[in-house]
Amino acid sequence: MINILLVDDQEIVREGIKMILSLDEEINIIGEAENGRELMSFLEKQIPDVILMDVRMPVMDGVEATKLVKEQYKDVKVIILTTFTEDEYIFKGIKNGADGYILKDAGSEDIIKAIKTAYNGNILLNPEVAAKIVKAYKSISTEKQNLDKYKTQKYKLDLLTKREMDVAKLVAEGKSNKDICKVLFLSEGTVKNYVTKIFEKLQLNSRTELAVFISQIQLY
Repeated sequence: MINILLVDDQEIVREGIKMILSLDEEINIIGEAENGRELMSFLEKQIPDVILMDVRMPVMDGVEATKLVKEQYKDVKVIILTTFTEDEYIFKGIKNGADGYILKDAGSEDIIKAIKTAYNGNILLNPEVAAKIVKAYKSISTEKQNLDKYKTQKYKLDLLTKREMDVAKLVAEGKSNKDICKVLFLSEGTVKNYVTKIFEKLQLNSRTELAVFISQIQLY
């Protein structure tokens, strides 16, 4: 059973999502919150497996809440609920460790798939959102001396050992640690250690951020 916490300041949105999730017997909604502050108070009493997080909320928005969750409850998965126009929130959310993004108007199957994908340790970015992120990052790089930024990123990538690079590429493809074990014939503990070292060397915070990092390098 996957325990879910819904965080959105609009009750009608929460009710709609609850109706969608009730269709799947493997998903259990354990609570709701209207903003990031309520979320953090809830987590003091009960820890969900996955948080569905709106980005625009009063008191504390989803970006700041994601950062706090990842700092204090690193094993909890956070999926950002977003619209197609909230670029700034998307970029900041990635930096703060969000595990995935789903558009608010996505179908029931897509939302359920996003939850299960994140729960299993994989990356799920809506194709439209992913394309938007990469395009925007490329644009930002062009405006701010893209060559220097590329050199810096390439230098960081060169710090990885061959095996770490193999693991990094598989993580960027959305593979879970268990999947990587099977591909590279490594133990799950070894893969976990590799992932930790990769994050440290590249100064990243999440698998999603690593996927974007690899995508940026491949653009040049």
